[in-house]
Amino acid sequence: MDTRTTTRHLLGLRDMPKSRILGLLEAAESYLPVVKGQASPHDDLQGHIIANLFLENSTRTRVSFSVAAQRLGATTIDLLGSTSSASKGETLVDTGRNIEAMGVSAIVLRTSASGGAHLLAQHVDVPVINAGDGRSEHPTQGLLDTMALTQHLGTTDLEGRTIGIVGDIAHSRVARSAAYALTTLGADVVFIGPPAMVPGSMTELTGHDSDGQSVLHVSHDLDAALPHLDAAMMLRVQFERGANITSDYAAHFGMNAERAKRMPEHACIMHPGPINRGLELTPDVADGSRSVILRQVTCSVAMRMAVLFEQLAH
Repeated sequence: MDTRTTTRHLLGLRDMPKSRILGLLEAAESYLPVVKGQASPHDDLQGHIIANLFLENSTRTRVSFSVAAQRLGATTIDLLGSTSSASKGETLVDTGRNIEAMGVSAIVLRTSASGGAHLLAQHVDVPVINAGDGRSEHPTQGLLDTMALTQHLGTTDLEGRTIGIVGDIAHSRVARSAAYALTTLGADVVFIGPPAMVPGSMTELTGHDSDGQSVLHVSHDLDAALPHLDAAMMLRVQFERGANITSDYAAHFGMNAERAKRMPEHACIMHPGPINRGLELTPDVADGSRSVILRQVTCSVAMRMAVLFEQLAH
């Protein structure tokens, strides 16, 4: 399956040009005053209707898309898996085509089916925005995480930076999208976790730097990596996708205050949420001075405003 992105939709970050990522980061930055209530909402998308088709549970992504749309003057409708005709056996394509026929301007899709967003995009004429499809990608999450990180570091040039993505990589669409965006901006990315969660084949996700060296690495030793990280993105253990962990997972791969102290002074700690507190992060770290988790949430609205504007403001 071809999982590359297109400009007509936002399906993934694999092979997305650096110029487009930088453009979305710049646009999202301009929306931050609106998100923070420091500027009036816009009306660029007045008259548009955004359909949030969420066939998997979600809080942050769905709500932030709704807030983003409303901040741009659009109307949203939420169609949830338990209350949509998909629960009666209707196919994703049929559901999407029926929603399109009602006159919506775009479909924001979350589905457990890997490649579902690409499939739907082939059968509808309105923009499809991938809000997470199976183990494939979660592009707006990758973009907003990149935004939060570059804000923290004060630059979009990530050459020479090393970002650790820690935990349940194998099940994580967030890890994939983040890796694509971060390496495109020049960062080295290290996938860190137990072998069952971080197989060596994960290095094949992305390409090489200008010297032909891999910019994506795998490690099974968090403690060894800590002194070299400019940021640590902790991932949720996805038990609902079949993840299994040993009783000492937190001891080896959880972020606690002692581990945080071993990171460079400027380094930050991230998590896309929801957090399993005490497992991936201890509460003092999640709520501590190094955490940019709430900044990620703020950036989620700004970045999704940028994406909706890109797709609909013609």
